[in-house]
Amino acid sequence: MNRCQFIEDYHRAWGVKRLCAVLEVARSSFYKWRAGREARAARERADAALAERIRAVHAEWDGAYGRPRITAELRDDGELVNHKRVGRVMRKFGIAGLRLRKRQVTTVPEPSATPVPDLFRRDFTASVPNTKYVGDITYLPVGDGEFLYLATVIDCFSRRLVGWSIADHMRTSLVTDALRAAEHTRGSLAGAVFHSDHGAQYTSRQFAD
Repeated sequence: MNRCQFIEDYHRAWGVKRLCAVLEVARSSFYKWRAGREARAARERADAALAERIRAVHAEWDGAYGRPRITAELRDDGELVNHKRVGRVMRKFGIAGLRLRKRQVTTVPEPSATPVPDLFRRDFTASVPNTKYVGDITYLPVGDGEFLYLATVIDCFSRRLVGWSIADHMRTSLVTDALRAAEHTRGSLAGAVFHSDHGAQYTSRQFAD
């Protein structure tokens, strides 16, 4: 138990001065601790309330979202919070996102593909939503040495996942389905720019169409 809390709990029976002497706590330190008690309690209540909202987002996405994506979802819902506080509360309440290990090769270049210019020029930020997207393929271990492939479409403005597709293959339909899902979420992707690696799926004629 915290020594100052012990003094607070038993000072009526033994007195602050005596308890501070026995527990080797300066009285000034005890009174400073007591003065900040309400502020600490308010922070605890605020952290608990935020943890409930984090758990709701975490559950909605089947535990896959970590600190950056949860922060983006909360901001999209009007929550004024930064990623550092979200990370601290997640650690405090034992909330963790799914960590994927990229051991499977998912980027297979297409030798005959025509090179396309990098319109992002390494700037992966956006000032408004629905203008710049990034996409990738990763894999999801499902046990017994089996896995599924996941294609994603993420808005650079909010880092929100707006489209995704899961399949047991890496054919081009995996990434085109993810892009169609993003289009359905946003209504239209007209005028937006999409950035990906040079994997055969993203450089295919089907994806370009």
